[in-house]
Amino acid sequence: MPADVDERVRPLEMPDAYVRRIAEAKARTLAGRVEGRVVLAADTTVVIDGEMLGKPLHDQDARRMLRLLSGRCHEVITGVTVLVWTETTTRVASTSVEFAELTDDEIEWYVATGEPRDKAGAYAVQGYASRFVTHVNGSYSNVVGLPLALVYELLKSKHS
Repeated sequence: MPADVDERVRPLEMPDAYVRRIAEAKARTLAGRVEGRVVLAADTTVVIDGEMLGKPLHDQDARRMLRLLSGRCHEVITGVTVLVWTETTTRVASTSVEFAELTDDEIEWYVATGEPRDKAGAYAVQGYASRFVTHVNGSYSNVVGLPLALVYELLKSKHS
């Protein structure tokens, strides 16, 4: 279910605090719609040089992001919240991803696929961009958008 929350970054907000806050806000928003059920919510950002890269605003923004990532290492940070009744537990996963050096033609081709439009950092590791990823250190599923081992751990702890 989509959760309509304000996802603007607050001044001086650190990436881990940001994804934690947004995941918790999404969980609380959804809890009212699914009373008595377990709620799982998450939010992901890509960080390079201290800049958080959310979803690109337009294709030119996607090109800018891909140029930033080209030939470099960045972090993918996801906040995951599990809400049971009124009790929330939130954890943050971080994965390091290295990109190959991208040519202007590769960036143009990739943007033209449309895939970057709704992806944090303007790429989908499980899609066409997989050819650009040279190294992943940490949870691959986190880069896809949901760190599954962390989700399993959180859900397991709620039912123990």
